[in-house]
Parts: sequence; C-alpha cells; structure tokens
Amino acid sequence: MSIHGFSFFDCHFLQKICDEIQVPLIIENSNIKQIVFDIRKEKRPCSLCANIRRGILNSVAIREGCNKIALGHNEDDALETLLMNLFLTGNFSTFSPTSYMDRSKMTVIRPLIYTPEIEIRRWIKRENIAVMPKTCPMDGVSKREYSKDLLKKLSKDIPMCRANLLGVIKRNHLNGWHE
Repeated sequence: MSIHGFSFFDCHFLQKICDEIQVPLIIENSNIKQIVFDIRKEKRPCSLCANIRRGILNSVAIREGCNKIALGHNEDDALETLLMNLFLTGNFSTFSPTSYMDRSKMTVIRPLIYTPEIEIRRWIKRENIAVMPKTCPMDGVSKREYSKDLLKKLSKDIPMCRANLLGVIKRNHLNGWHE
C-alpha cells in the first residue's frame, strides 16, 4: 500500500515492481502535502505528516481487512529517532519492533529493525534493485537528516557508539526491545 500526495510520487514505478513480484498495490491519494505545507505552513512538518500518513495507512489497512502493517524502519531509523527524542523533547525513547494499537486492533511490525541501513543498501546494490526517489520536500533539511548526520559522525568518532546505543535501548527494554 502506498499513500500518494506529493508531486514527484511515481505510481508507475511502484506498480511495475508490484506486478513483477505479483503483489497487489493499493494507492491511496491524499492531500497531505497541501495540509502540511500549504494550509498549515508547518515549520517542523515531519511530525504532522507522519501522523496523517499513519492515520491513512491504518484506515486503509482496516478497510482492506488487514490486521498487521509492516513498516520498513531499520536500525538507523530507530537510533535516529532515539537521538531526536533525546535532544528535541528530553525523552529517552524510540519506536518498538512491534506494537499493538488497541483502537484499530492493528499490529505494527518492523522486520528490518535490527538491520543497519548500510546492509540494506548493500543488498539493494548487489541485487540490482531499483529504488524509488524520495518525494518529501523536507528531504535533506529535516531534524531526521540532522540526526542521521550526527549518528554517522558519532559512529566515526566513537566506533562502539551504535552498539552502545542499541545496548542501552535493549537493556532498558524500551518499547518492547529485548536483548
């Protein structure tokens, strides 16, 4: 399933891939971009955009009779979220590998959560898999991007940084993480 609402979103690209692997594709058109950027003119649009996208994703999954949603978050996403929450809100948290949402009766799973982004990129390159270009207007200038760059710098300067951050997440059983 995909949520369309940004100008460079390539429905044909996704349809071709889904046809090749014989997986049905549902594209839900939205006006997220207009709400977040044009109407609300959010200075920090990522949170609102993510909330709207999750709401649409949950609604469509329910409509289609699904009880699980698989998201593509990887280890880097979890560590970046930890850093953003720590520095921007003073909250030591990140999203969980799995979570159950009572209101929608939906389970969210993140099967790539223990896989570093670099391993995913290597696999994509090795298997010669085409990747859809990013469509977010905030790509490259968001707090997420800042956290991504910070994590890279910390990892370069402190080689055990990633392992230590993951270790503290697991030892403290944040949101269902286990050692």
